[in-house]
Order: sequence, then C-alpha cells, then structure tokens
Amino acid sequence: MRFPIGLLVLWWIGLLPAVHEPAPPDRLEGIQRSVAGMLLVASEKLADPNFDHTVVFMVVHDREGALGLVINRRYGRVPARELLERLGLPAEEAEGEIELAYGGPVDPGTGFVVHTPDYRLEDTLLVTPGIAVTNDTRVMADIARGKGPARYIATLGYAGWAAGQLDAEIARGDWYLVEADPALLFETPVAERWERARERSGIDL
Repeated sequence: MRFPIGLLVLWWIGLLPAVHEPAPPDRLEGIQRSVAGMLLVASEKLADPNFDHTVVFMVVHDREGALGLVINRRYGRVPARELLERLGLPAEEAEGEIELAYGGPVDPGTGFVVHTPDYRLEDTLLVTPGIAVTNDTRVMADIARGKGPARYIATLGYAGWAAGQLDAEIARGDWYLVEADPALLFETPVAERWERARERSGIDL
C-alpha cells in the first residue's frame, strides 16, 4: 500500500519547541510528573478509535499540554524520490522507498521523525539518551540518500492534549506508562509493539 502523498503539502511546519533540556519546574506546575520520554500504552477500555491499541512516544508534557507520536501504526511506503520532490528538495540521489506511519489524529499534514541519536540537526530534540525527534525536512533528504539515522520512524500527524487533559486520562486508567526502550521502538515489529509494551506495564493481559 502506498500512502497518498497529497497530504504532504503542509508537512514540516516546525511545531517542536526549541528545547534541548527537560522542562523547568515552573512548566511542570499543576501536573503530577512529566511523562515526556515515556511510552503511553492504550488500555483495553480506551474507547477512542484514534488510539485503539496504540503505543505513543511522549515528546513534550508540561502544564501547558502534551504532544506525543504513535509508533505502531503504518500508513505505507512512498518512493523516496517522489517524496523529496513533494517537499521541494533535490531528489537526484534519492533511492528506494520510505515507510510513513500514523503519528496521531492532529494535523496529518505535519511530519516528525523519531530516530536514534546518531543523527542530529540544529533543532533535533533529544528526548531520552537513546531517542531523538526531528521535524526538519533535511532529515528526510538524508534518509533518502542513505545518510540519515540508523533507525527511525517517520510519522504524519501527532497526538495532542490540552493542559491537564493527559493527566486526567492517565488518572482514570486510559493509559499505562512504560519506560521508552529504543529496542522496542526501532527493533520490535510494528504489529507486536502494543503487546510487548503492554507486557512491560506489569498488568496481566
């Protein structure tokens, strides 16, 4: 299946905050603790079809709200050359295909790449020691030319929560919290990520 790349016209609008350190204490006021850098694992009782059996890597979580990226739903593969042309980037050296994934229901024209930290740009956000996030188009050009990160998940859209919303969902049991493990994100087959993450939550299946 190939993802209809017409949605890529509005891709990469720079939604990530220019922060490379944990949020300061004043931005965490009003929440129990930041879950940035952790995985949200959807519980069985979560009724929202946008998040049914999803695993979400949390990028930002403070008193102003939260942003995360679903890491276990595929869209399909798109020719790398065609993708770069849509992004207005030189495509002469592009090879193969790039797999795109569903990052969440908000703004499906916005792209993020979750990747290993061997690759860094100026605005790359190092969320954990082993996991980084970039939403600069240059990362896609580098991936297409074989010069990108060793492992990555390229997503369209994201999951967003207003101030206090995610905390309420966690409190009522919609989500389980699991430490983010690069091996689970980048090495576990997509179809197995929810089950593997669910097992790590310590709750019996």
